[in-house]
Amino acid sequence: MQLYNTLSAKEREALIEEAGKERLTISFYQYAHIKNPELFRNHLFITWNELDVLGRIYIAFEGINAQLSVPAENFEAFKTHLDSISFLENVRLNVAIEQDNKSFLKLKVKVRDKIVADGLDDNLFDVTKKGIHVDAEKFNELIEDPDTVLVDMRNHYESEIGHFKNAITPDVDTFRDSLDIIENDLKDHKEDKKLVMYCTGGIRCEKASAYYKHKGFKQVYQLEGGIIEYTRQVQDKKLENKFMGKNFVFDHRRGERITDDVIANCHQCGKSCDNHVNCANEACHLLFIQCEACATTMNQCCSTECKDIHELPFEEQKALRKGKTVSNKIFKKGRSEVLKYKK
Repeated sequence: MQLYNTLSAKEREALIEEAGKERLTISFYQYAHIKNPELFRNHLFITWNELDVLGRIYIAFEGINAQLSVPAENFEAFKTHLDSISFLENVRLNVAIEQDNKSFLKLKVKVRDKIVADGLDDNLFDVTKKGIHVDAEKFNELIEDPDTVLVDMRNHYESEIGHFKNAITPDVDTFRDSLDIIENDLKDHKEDKKLVMYCTGGIRCEKASAYYKHKGFKQVYQLEGGIIEYTRQVQDKKLENKFMGKNFVFDHRRGERITDDVIANCHQCGKSCDNHVNCANEACHLLFIQCEACATTMNQCCSTECKDIHELPFEEQKALRKGKTVSNKIFKKGRSEVLKYKK
């Protein structure tokens, strides 16, 4: 029985182009007690592979975290399958603001220790005692309150291209790094301030809100559905949009345009720009912000060293990479010293 991808990303891309059919990019998460993550993983892979679902899905004993692309014509069948699973029935689906048929090119369903790498010992606090979920309208009211502290629970490369006005944006590489920093910075305001948090789709705030309540914060709120759902509600209800710039997303799009504000700059020349790319040198693959002019000059690379390697014949590049692995911490490498105008 097939439990793995048989097509490469390039082959899948060609098939998507040939089909010419609309696909929907969707994300969702749910904390639940999954007794056998491996068995559940296999069930999802078999069913979703038949529906031509592509994406990145993490399964753990604590639940599921999914970012995926599904053919629009198969959406109802996909939703019916979700509803057939008790803890996923009527789960909130965050549908991307900007659609791209090639947002994902493979189906990857992986078993992990956790659905978000938070580094926390969940046995030390009750993860079900979460903060108060608020919609876009209530969120807008809260963040205008002088007794509110608004915190971005995402990483530096995410908030760099877009964030809410007046939000605290911790300069961190990982979600876990931000937890202690925020607690320490706000330690004198655990009772008198409203702690309001947001992230991309809500999953990080779900855990963080329970953690901060455990740490003694009395008034904890989280934006339900994150930036994705906020944007949808703002558009539907004609509310004031208090977000600026792009929302970073973890697929081939790398970002959704929320407003016309460009609040970041090219890491190579300093020009106003918020376009994330990966270095074309396969031995680097560094995530950074690059404008069109620098992309042309640098042949889509982050440095002259990478440019020289990228311009070598493929077999020579392959020989140089032999025995070496590309770090999977490509986001942290965005702080590379080769980037003159990095944040």
